[in-house]
Amino acid sequence: MAALCEAFTLCGLGPSGAVGLGAGVLALEPGPDSDHVLLTDRGRTATLFKVSDQKPLGCWSVKHGQMITCPVVCNFETHEYIAVHDDKVLRIWKDEDVNLDKVFKATLSADVYRIHSLPHGEPLVLFKGGGVRTLDVLLEAPQQEIENFISDEVIKWSEAFLEGQEPILIFATEKDGDYFIYLQKFKLNILQKYKLEQQESSNPLSFTAYIKNQIITLLCLYSNDSIYKVLIPLQQHSEEEEQILSKSLLLKLSVSGSVLKGTSFAVLDKDHVAVLGSLTAFGEESKECLTIWNTKFQTLQTSKELPLGTSGQLWCYGEKFFFTHGKVLTVNLYKCETSSLAAAVGKLKDSQTSDASFLNWNTLNDEELVVSLQSQQSVTLKSESKMTLRSKRSSVAKAPSDTLTVGQLLLDIKDSSSAAVEEELKQLLSKAQMPDVQATIGCVITALINRCKTDPMFYPQNFLIQLVQKGELSYSLCPDLMAVALEKKDMHLLQICLQRFPDIPEEITYACLKLFLSISDDYLERTDVNLDSVLCYIDIESNNKEVKTEIVENGFNTELEEDSCDTTFTKETLLKNDVEFCPVGPQRAALLNAVLHSAYSETFLLPHLKDLPAQQAVLFLRYLHYLYVKSSEKINTTLPGVLSPTINQIMDWMCLLLDAHFTVMVMLPEAKGLLSNLHKFVRAQVRFYSELNKIEGSLQELQRLKRQKDSQAYSIEVLELI
Repeated sequence: MAALCEAFTLCGLGPSGAVGLGAGVLALEPGPDSDHVLLTDRGRTATLFKVSDQKPLGCWSVKHGQMITCPVVCNFETHEYIAVHDDKVLRIWKDEDVNLDKVFKATLSADVYRIHSLPHGEPLVLFKGGGVRTLDVLLEAPQQEIENFISDEVIKWSEAFLEGQEPILIFATEKDGDYFIYLQKFKLNILQKYKLEQQESSNPLSFTAYIKNQIITLLCLYSNDSIYKVLIPLQQHSEEEEQILSKSLLLKLSVSGSVLKGTSFAVLDKDHVAVLGSLTAFGEESKECLTIWNTKFQTLQTSKELPLGTSGQLWCYGEKFFFTHGKVLTVNLYKCETSSLAAAVGKLKDSQTSDASFLNWNTLNDEELVVSLQSQQSVTLKSESKMTLRSKRSSVAKAPSDTLTVGQLLLDIKDSSSAAVEEELKQLLSKAQMPDVQATIGCVITALINRCKTDPMFYPQNFLIQLVQKGELSYSLCPDLMAVALEKKDMHLLQICLQRFPDIPEEITYACLKLFLSISDDYLERTDVNLDSVLCYIDIESNNKEVKTEIVENGFNTELEEDSCDTTFTKETLLKNDVEFCPVGPQRAALLNAVLHSAYSETFLLPHLKDLPAQQAVLFLRYLHYLYVKSSEKINTTLPGVLSPTINQIMDWMCLLLDAHFTVMVMLPEAKGLLSNLHKFVRAQVRFYSELNKIEGSLQELQRLKRQKDSQAYSIEVLELI
């Protein structure tokens, strides 16, 4: 039995996009461990991602004018990364390296097709002419001559395995419509060539292979909507120069009159394959889908529609699918279990159903959500021991009623009146306990958002806020929630989501920031926003329009002498009370603080920030400057209040905003004074800390002085610091 589980976004692929992926994805390779992947774009950049955190850990680019020409791979033995740019230039680096111009470089004598990294072996380098070298042998003499076995053929695909301790490389080539398979054995230094049996009016589109018991199983996806299997024994030795490989039909990609036009596929286990392609039926528009098929029983196990389109590429690592969907790279978890006829035809009563929280609620309609919850809760009851059932007979008897209440709520949300839905939501929220809180709330929110999309008059704001606060949710569990909140300009809900969701895409964070900066003050004054993060350092006037700061306690004076190298700090200068005004109102400040708290990747956020209008960028920088000054007034550089931004968050956003808009800031007259004040303030702090560093040794020496033994005696001691 196979099933698709939760899906989430790994990164954006916009035209100006994240990690420079406007030209598309070249390849995705496994990283140093099962939770990391290496993404190579069709340009200059390679990015290392931690999948569970959905964040990049490192990004490396070659210079302008250069291009990465084969997928970047990880050397699992040395934990180094290997890339080839401009076909012949080899680069090797480690995590701590930043500039690829300064890492190891070797120029090779022939064009490289691909590098294959093996778990317990030396990486293999396959050249476009068919020659193969292990990386260590190649680095001994980078300019060594490389054989050209296939001068008139073009390599279409390659893969490497370890059989025992022997590395084996297989690759497919094409010439004039004929396809050939090459098998390179390194221990015996043997290169075997085979010709693939032709298929009438059909060509292979994609290949994959695996090795077991000294036999390579080669699977080929053909343009006639079929997958064929070819067996290649490793022990076979023949004097024939070119043997013909016969193939057998493994799977026909058709079901109930619909045909899947596959573009790429992956082997999941001995009985299951995943195919990405377009599902077409007579008289209907084709739909791009991710599907899982049972090859043993020739059945379609599950499918997922991808309405935003894909690039036709599919990768599979560690029970995770990776594919492009619209302008994002999506990760979709899956599970595969032992194949049986009952599972293949959908009649298996699965007693090991995965937790409902792993379902992708956004792909299910309301009826499917009900069924999913009911099956999950019934499974939970069945898994209890008989002793537990005897001791909790009454609670078990009540469980179906609770299940029906949640299920009925999901159906009522679809078409019942707003009053009826709100009444049932009150009952749901009043429950002290509910089975699988996260999954249930995620399911209810999805149903509410679906109703909001179809009924513009329906928007239960208070209940959405309570539901978000009640469960530990994430953006990926209900991705449409923030989109609807942005459309409705629901500031309070957006504020809570920014504070609580750990995986908000940078595009959504930017959309929230732009809305918070552009919305009118009159609208904000009528908006209910949590002000806990600003009340302790912003004083709200009675007219609620002018906001001023508290009195400076231990602040810095930004008007220190500018041209003097030796700054004199007088008592009057350090104790000067300077009243400044916050450039935004308390509601806007609280919303901007929520943005500062959200997690982000600089690589992905910077392209969006460049689209921020200049006036809004200046206003945001003024507020960041205000926060920076306020934080520096305190000895511990910490703003008071709940969820107030930290000095690191303020500095990071300030640097990011200046990186995105520095040229514009310099040209704007209204920003000139702001940049000048910011420069003076930073320079004053640098000088102040420089002076502190000068007396650091003396202060440490004072701490070592022994206290007077006679504590009753009164004395005044003057210590001169030289």
